[in-house]
Amino acid sequence: MINIVLPVDFGEKTDQLIDGAVKFAKQVNGKINLIHVAPTDIGFAIGDMGYQYFPEVEENEIREELIQLNKIQQRILAHDLDCEHLLKQGIAKDIILEYAKVKNADFIVMGSHGRSGIYDVFVGSLTKGLTKSSPIPVVVLPIHD
Repeated sequence: MINIVLPVDFGEKTDQLIDGAVKFAKQVNGKINLIHVAPTDIGFAIGDMGYQYFPEVEENEIREELIQLNKIQQRILAHDLDCEHLLKQGIAKDIILEYAKVKNADFIVMGSHGRSGIYDVFVGSLTKGLTKSSPIPVVVLPIHD
């Protein structure tokens, strides 16, 4: 069976990415390994008293993201595909590459909004970073409007 790592960010195009990944997984007889990488600064805020950490905010956010990840997993399982998931905090590119290695992934499936230029300079592009540094083939699915 082909192992596919599918990073998700719960953005507005996640549904399109999932649909494309499901189609791809069916074509190659694949198993989908979902991963969501939460930022490490959840729960931190700058206010009148300076930089503060609110663990309850972080716990609530992680709980909500796990619920979303479970829903996506159920959606994929409904297509008769094997699927498991992981939620970790850290630097997305590093965590995804580590997970792909642990899962002995054959492919990483990412979405591309087709943005470039100034957007990449200021925001960066996880897909672009992975395609440059991954020893595992990265399948990029267009998820435009």
